[in-house]
Amino acid sequence: MLLLTGASYAAVVHGLARAVAVFSFTVALSAQPARCALRRHPSLSNSSANCWSRLHPFNMFNNSNKFYHRKALTSPYPGSHVERSQVPEDKVSWLIEWKDYNPVEYTAVSVLAGPSWADPQIKNPVGRTGLTGRGLLGRWGPNHAADPVVTRWKRDRSGNKIAHPVTGKNILQFVAIKRRDCGEWAIPGGMVDPGEKVSATLKREFGEEALNSLQKLPEEKVELEKQLHKLFSQEHFVVYRGYVDDPRNTDNAWMETEAVNYHDETGETMDNLPLEAGDDAGTVKWVDISEKLKLYANHSYFIKLVTEERGAHWSEDPGPGCCE
Repeated sequence: MLLLTGASYAAVVHGLARAVAVFSFTVALSAQPARCALRRHPSLSNSSANCWSRLHPFNMFNNSNKFYHRKALTSPYPGSHVERSQVPEDKVSWLIEWKDYNPVEYTAVSVLAGPSWADPQIKNPVGRTGLTGRGLLGRWGPNHAADPVVTRWKRDRSGNKIAHPVTGKNILQFVAIKRRDCGEWAIPGGMVDPGEKVSATLKREFGEEALNSLQKLPEEKVELEKQLHKLFSQEHFVVYRGYVDDPRNTDNAWMETEAVNYHDETGETMDNLPLEAGDDAGTVKWVDISEKLKLYANHSYFIKLVTEERGAHWSEDPGPGCCE
């Protein structure tokens, strides 16, 4: 059994000095699904610091620096007509007493038909969502995904990198898919199977959604696997690990992901991997990266972090919100 134990700590700050809250939770992934569990009082280990413990300060923070989420509060719930109970911004945190909180309970029929893993009493580490149960998510507690951010430089017909006319920074492109379930553009990622390494999930999901690997002939799969191995074996960096502000989240079940950037510096590797939508993807294409991107869940934030690492164009605004 592969056991990953992680702790994500968030301090809700009032003023400049007083830390009000610390959230912690653990993650257990098992090769046998029926034995998966989430324990609420773990002892920290070196592996936890390297796995699911980092939580970036993205748009779950409002202007007051309070830990917050937005897409996890939207209605109707994905794939249904279920309306969440409304949660005011000042009532999101579990630290705020709210005796009248009466969230709607919803778990999809397809989810109820499967096994029920972990502890149904576990609470969303960010706060209330207006909905209890598991919704569309299979597990109580964290449900783990992996998101491969495959990038290249935008080039002209002569092969020269194209710079943005305002910032002068080179423009990055990434492989984006249009999700079949909601019609939003997204990173071609997916759920980590029980017992599966995240690195394997990253490569598998990219192949299935961006290259239609499931529908390839045996001889085509052999060549495809060679090219995928070349792409996913090169130098890469972890963009993000942690909680995702996902519209499927509930009070008792939520999404966490590991986003990893695989950059094709010359573009030659991806030239041998023609894009073809498959599995959950309706469309796939290269997309120019900028702050104008509107993507599923927090994917725009992950893409922004990539531009910061690569020194690429993101925003025309020279203010503090742009890349340094």
